[in-house]
Amino acid sequence: MEKLILDVPAMYGDHHVLEVRRLLSALPGIADIYASSAFQIVEVTYDPQVIDAERIRAPLEQAGYLEPLPVPTETDRPVYQSDDPNVYFRHSAAYAQAGPTVSFAQRVSYAGRPLWPCPGMGPLQRMDEGE
Repeated sequence: MEKLILDVPAMYGDHHVLEVRRLLSALPGIADIYASSAFQIVEVTYDPQVIDAERIRAPLEQAGYLEPLPVPTETDRPVYQSDDPNVYFRHSAAYAQAGPTVSFAQRVSYAGRPLWPCPGMGPLQRMDEGE
């Protein structure tokens, strides 16, 4: 048996630990899985005769767990002075009618999936109630 330790930066809660364990448990040759959302690591004990390290990484990579979390940044420069596509501009507004309330809005580009991979958080499927 061999051990593989993976850094999993997108595993930040218990619901992610369950999903990572489910993904890895479905693979053949996996003997033991230790997953920690606190330390964002996964330790897998596996049989190298049955499965290799790349096949263990593949489902985690496909689910987005091995990628670092994208964190939008704001700068003190106006958005029209920045060429960096990772710099976001937050719009704020205050209205006399709302009293001391201030609102903020920010446009974030959509990359085809949620900002943070969450199991069960995909597009809703339409159900036909007639069946």
